[in-house]
Amino acid sequence: MPNQREITADFKGKRRPDNAFKTFGRIFTYYNKCRWMFIIAVITILLYSASTIAASYMMKPLVAVLEETNIVQSEQYAKYLALIIGMAFLYVASVVTNYLLNYLMLICSTQVLCELRKDMFNKMQSLPIKYFDTHTHGELMSYYTNDIDAIRELLHHSITQLIISCTSLLGVVAMMLILSLRLFAVVAVMGFVVFYTVKIIGKKSSKNFSRQQKAVAAVNGYIEEMMAGQKVVKAFNHEKQCIETFDTLNEELCGAATKANTYANIVGPIMNNLSHIFYSLTCTLGVLGLVTNGSVLIAFLGYIRQFADRVSQISQQFSFVLLALAGAERVFKLMDVDPEIDDGDVHLIQHENGEKFWLVPCTDGSITEIPLVGRVELHDVDFSYDGKKTVLHDVSLYAKRGQKIAFVGSTGAGKTTITNLINRFYDVDNGEITYDGIDVRRIKKGDLRSTLGMVLQDTHLFTGTVMDNIRYGKLDATDEECIRASKIANAHYFISHLPEGYDTMLVSDGANLSQGQRQLIAIARAAVSEPTVLILDEATSSIDTRTELLIERGMDGLMMGRTVFVIAHRLSTVRNSNAIMVLENGRIIERGDHDDLIRAKGRYYDLYTGMFELT
Repeated sequence: MPNQREITADFKGKRRPDNAFKTFGRIFTYYNKCRWMFIIAVITILLYSASTIAASYMMKPLVAVLEETNIVQSEQYAKYLALIIGMAFLYVASVVTNYLLNYLMLICSTQVLCELRKDMFNKMQSLPIKYFDTHTHGELMSYYTNDIDAIRELLHHSITQLIISCTSLLGVVAMMLILSLRLFAVVAVMGFVVFYTVKIIGKKSSKNFSRQQKAVAAVNGYIEEMMAGQKVVKAFNHEKQCIETFDTLNEELCGAATKANTYANIVGPIMNNLSHIFYSLTCTLGVLGLVTNGSVLIAFLGYIRQFADRVSQISQQFSFVLLALAGAERVFKLMDVDPEIDDGDVHLIQHENGEKFWLVPCTDGSITEIPLVGRVELHDVDFSYDGKKTVLHDVSLYAKRGQKIAFVGSTGAGKTTITNLINRFYDVDNGEITYDGIDVRRIKKGDLRSTLGMVLQDTHLFTGTVMDNIRYGKLDATDEECIRASKIANAHYFISHLPEGYDTMLVSDGANLSQGQRQLIAIARAAVSEPTVLILDEATSSIDTRTELLIERGMDGLMMGRTVFVIAHRLSTVRNSNAIMVLENGRIIERGDHDDLIRAKGRYYDLYTGMFELT
């Protein structure tokens, strides 16, 4: 459980988006697949801005016509009517283009989010196990919920509004320069004040939005952890401590969110007040004689109002933009995490007769075929998860095809670590692990793991039918193969008595099954894959002794001709192993079969006779 001081200290770092323009640039790269639609949308935005600017400019000739004393004359009246119709046409054009640009941008943003989620999910599939061991599930889910939601708001609304406002501002500034350089000098001062106001507030707000997104991830991670472990919390009366830790996280989120939104939301009122001040100032200076043409002043005041409106619209999007940048920064940092390294050059092939071989490149450029046998050897292996505490010390062992090797020892002795290294979830620090005489670091991870079958103590079932979950071990397995595997695992009987049999839907990690039934399905999943090397990590820990004996009998056929590694606290499950490795503090302190170790009267003897208990 996280320490309160560590949690609080973790959020005190004053982080802010490292480079807003770089983050924006990476977001816009996702528009490549809909670039033509995006280009059309931008052109539509330009047409929309041009039509609104032109409509405002028409106030100048319209006022000039109204100033004519002979407006009742047919020629002047026709000119006045033409200007009115032209202005109406421009406003209709702005309405049509506004609808089109919003429609096109909405489609583009939806496609961008689809590609972004796809890249995130693909990235997570390429990350090493270590990454998932060091990040909570809630924290990982926060990328797909809070961070993506923030980016969606940016893409759906803010980017469209920003492009419209920025292009309109450029057009408005250009028209102001054309109308009056003197009055534009007043606007330039206004722009200078606005720019530095936004810059100062933006620095404070962006820092707190980054803290907010990180705090949201921490809260989600903690809630997910507590919901999963609610029975443990209740059993040990730990509610008070949980509430205190949650309050710490929640207060941090509340503080960061309050500061971030406070700074972001004060931009709008400040901009509105500044616009009113400069509007009044411009009007006063115009009346006092800064310009002598009344039609120019009226048109310029219209542009002042447009300028203020566009600045106000930008300020309204301020909080969404900063929140999205904070979320996008987190997402792109996930994208930049180094993927799982797979520099192996040894591949696995299968001949027409069904036999499998390793293709091993030689230094002279030739390729050697080595039969897949399942011989696993560890040579003087040292390993540490964090580079500080050594988990395995000088571990050496070998397992031949058809042998069953058991690991016993106290919790934390390093039993599961050995199987993690065989699977290359982690790589050894020193020493070597060979598979059929080949260093496992040379073997492609996908090919290596395709020959390994694992049944873990903590089973995981996916949403789908029982048949689908068994077939997960071999995606092209037939129904008959899946049923045969379930019979080997002694799962066929209970599956047949489910409401829909093998078509029964499993949800919430198989919540409608008992823990023992879930473990039986996991064993059937391993059985259907027909692995060369089978790893059983407390595979029968949730099964009663009678069922365990039945499974062992059924699995004798599964283990025939395969290399099997068994991890068990229940020593009755390892009696018939060819070799038993007794581990303590990461070292193999005893090895031999059951009878040899009993005669030796060492640690295994103490464990078996109950003189020493496993912890």
